[in-house]
Amino acid sequence: MLRSKTSATPGTDDMALIYLDSCLLIYACEAHPLFGPLTLAAMARKQPEEQFAISPLTCMECLVKPLHSGNMGLQRYYESSFACFTWLPLHDEVFDIAAKLRARHGLRTPDALHLACALHHDCQAMWTNGDRLTAAGHGFVSNVLKADRD
Repeated sequence: MLRSKTSATPGTDDMALIYLDSCLLIYACEAHPLFGPLTLAAMARKQPEEQFAISPLTCMECLVKPLHSGNMGLQRYYESSFACFTWLPLHDEVFDIAAKLRARHGLRTPDALHLACALHHDCQAMWTNGDRLTAAGHGFVSNVLKADRD
């Protein structure tokens, strides 16, 4: 299964982190017919000084479908893909921030945890494909696929 990470990937101190919502990884890894190409195009616009980041929550959400269906190939594909990203741990402080975000903005628990993780680890931005987080993020969260569909 997955190795547990306890801190951000070494050597990323000078990198600007962009936290990726799970949906974007799912679209890219599972080649969603509409959102897969849009996600890959958005990710290709990343600047050299930027690094994509994920958390254990991202990995858990991505692995649910292949584990449920018994698709070991997709599971292994996800697990090998996770190594390409900076890992951000979910400390107790992240849960405190998430509770406040959930209470204030009515977010679902996973969405609040994703946003809290990105904020706690001083990410430059959070990318998603939904407007529910965009409103709570006050300019920090971007629906990166919306512009490509408009």
